Amino acid sequence: MNIVIKNGRVIDPKNNVDQQLDVYVAAGKIAGIGTAPTGFVANQTIEAAHLVVCPGLVDLSARLREPGDEHKARLVSELKAAVAGGVTSLACPPDTDPVLDEPGLVEMLQYRAKQQGLANVYPLGAITRQLQGKALAEMSELQTAGCVGFSQANTAITDTQVLWRAMEYAATFGYTLFFHAEEPFLAANGVAHDGEVASRLGLKGIPSAAEALALASILRIAQETGAKVHISRLSTAEGVAMVRTAKSQGLNITSDVSANQLHLTEHDIGYFNTHCHLKPPLRTQRDKDALCLGLKDGTIDAVCSDHTPVDDDAKLTTFAEAEIGATGLELLLPLTLKWAQQEKLSLTAAIASITCTPANILGISAGDLSINSIADICIFDANAYWTVNANTIKSQGKNTPFLGLELAGKVNFTIVNGKIVYPQ
Repeated sequence: MNIVIKNGRVIDPKNNVDQQLDVYVAAGKIAGIGTAPTGFVANQTIEAAHLVVCPGLVDLSARLREPGDEHKARLVSELKAAVAGGVTSLACPPDTDPVLDEPGLVEMLQYRAKQQGLANVYPLGAITRQLQGKALAEMSELQTAGCVGFSQANTAITDTQVLWRAMEYAATFGYTLFFHAEEPFLAANGVAHDGEVASRLGLKGIPSAAEALALASILRIAQETGAKVHISRLSTAEGVAMVRTAKSQGLNITSDVSANQLHLTEHDIGYFNTHCHLKPPLRTQRDKDALCLGLKDGTIDAVCSDHTPVDDDAKLTTFAEAEIGATGLELLLPLTLKWAQQEKLSLTAAIASITCTPANILGISAGDLSINSIADICIFDANAYWTVNANTIKSQGKNTPFLGLELAGKVNFTIVNGKIVYPQ
């Protein structure tokens, strides 16, 4: 299928492109930008006047709920949500049931994902067996099976000797380790930020120090071992400052922030809004401002959706008992655009944080529109508004703090491997 995308505003941050150009797709790859390749004949034309044409989005954290939690969401529903949001590549954490600590499970997940013909799925394997923080998983075998990195998801390695060995091993083979920084004993049974709102509502708090203490251990061991480390979903001003210092010292470290934390604070919990029960918890206005600034100045490298679909019943309970998580694949683009608008940043800067930068962190061939690269493309209207509700969200999980909000940034077309996958 040969496709020509005409008259769009092409934004490709990796190649410093931002101008009105035609894009030519042939044999699943980018065949030309601006000028048609010799002998090119289009089978389909997409008119993209007044639309943005950019690389397909790359999401660093999206739970697909398979295997094991199909009652919350199914692989096909979440991959449809991904392409509806312009996401063409995504990394999924290993906290499935069973845990992604065996090569066969990784291969099966990738096989089933490829059968859908939608977004590309890149699994993160477990750092330790069963995510128990005791014995290291067979990282080499998992990498061979298709894992692009290794993670403990939301669990911690409390044994620093195991953490040290994991980083030594990863440094030896060039693997990237993904960590959610939270000291488990300080965070135990906590459900909200340890501050004004938690006190008023009588909720058990998680102090900012929980992130700082865990981060201190991770960064110190990374410094000693030379491991490549990615900090997932920073949530505090202190955490941002620590990552900034670590980068200035030359540590091989990257980080991301959830789109939720760029726009919400502890006050959005209101009167026990269970859609705001998230991990890490929503924190103070000061923390949110620091996160926005950190992303703006490059301390934080990328934005992720932290997509965690939950069935309705799991949210229809008390705040403390409600299941953690929010759907986010379809909100990654509009929430990132909203952040960039508030910070008075260019579309190019916004798109870089959800395309080429996360692709580089994962080490995958995605996130750009280079000639002969795989044709993963998002075409969207930056000025089109849509309302977030159960009918407009494709994900099986309808749980998000942004329900009822009108957001700018509507995806018109998504192309994966040279095929139009949205709309279907």
